[in-house]
Amino acid sequence: MKFESPIKRRKTRQIMVGSVPVGGDAPIAVQSMTNTSTDDIDATVAQILRLENAGADIVRVSVPTMEAAEAFGEIRRQVSVPLVADIHFDYRIALRVADLGVDCLRINPGNIGREKRIRAVIDKAREHSIPIRIGVNAGSLEKDIQKKYGEPTPAALVESAMRHIDILDQLDFHDFKVSVKASDVFMAVGAYRQLSQQIDQPLHLGITEAGGFRAGAVKSAVGLGMLLMDGIGDTIRVSLAADPVEEVKVGYDILKSLRLRSKGVNFIACPSCSRQNFDVVKTMNELEMRVEDIPTALDVAVIGCIVNGPGEAREADLGLTGGTPNNLVYVDGEPSHKLGQGNLVDELESLIRKKAAEKAALDATIIAKS
Repeated sequence: MKFESPIKRRKTRQIMVGSVPVGGDAPIAVQSMTNTSTDDIDATVAQILRLENAGADIVRVSVPTMEAAEAFGEIRRQVSVPLVADIHFDYRIALRVADLGVDCLRINPGNIGREKRIRAVIDKAREHSIPIRIGVNAGSLEKDIQKKYGEPTPAALVESAMRHIDILDQLDFHDFKVSVKASDVFMAVGAYRQLSQQIDQPLHLGITEAGGFRAGAVKSAVGLGMLLMDGIGDTIRVSLAADPVEEVKVGYDILKSLRLRSKGVNFIACPSCSRQNFDVVKTMNELEMRVEDIPTALDVAVIGCIVNGPGEAREADLGLTGGTPNNLVYVDGEPSHKLGQGNLVDELESLIRKKAAEKAALDATIIAKS
């Protein structure tokens, strides 16, 4: 589709997570998190590289011990993508990873003990220009807040977040982002909507513990979609009980569907029916896997018949409309040539790669002239 997203994003402060701007008018960043043991440096580096290759803007790494902190330092030296260190309770770990080059600290100030310890972490973050992410989760609210509300609620999540925010405000530290996650879509959405009215810091969106790949992707798309449509959200993480690379792919699919980010091939494909003149499902399954390495934003329509095919193909960069005995290819909305049924996937892949290369070269030329 050629027109811009109608979504008007909420105005927020901008912070820098390494080289990635978050908030303000910056693109919504896509994040994921490693699930390897951080002590296993080789496995963690390999997973981070896979996440970066999939398009992750930022990667979070758990750092539960001082041994993991030392491993984090070596991991930091081997990868280029910005890294967030996930830390709970032990302020000394935060101090160590700050010296080892972390790009953001995921730590809740109220959970790390006495004021002296909190101040030490904030001073270190200020010294190295490291932002902080406050992460509130419905499953780990403070005991007094749980007692006050009886159960997790949007208001409870926001009260917990504001408690940590107040600590940073008192220390005149404002380079932070906040998440208020819940596994329940309505609770998470309600909390983010309330919090967005109270602070101007960037918000990191997520439906936590969303489930396995299919159910988690659906739940995340619904919850994040509701918030993004409201203009809320500066970074997103899709939490799946699956390969973290899938989190990045689903995250981009959500943003692409709302025209908030453009990356990779955006397929417009019919669900197939008895009118189809080629096996649409098989073709799409193969094509998606083959071209997922292409970073250039490209709309490709794959429609099995002539009922909706021409209309969709005319709106895409590249289109295929099923026909008998041959299928018709559209390029930039115009009929180009016909393809037979044999080697259809190979032919389509070749056309997609050629079109992506042309578009990437054109984009580079435009950027160079600007």
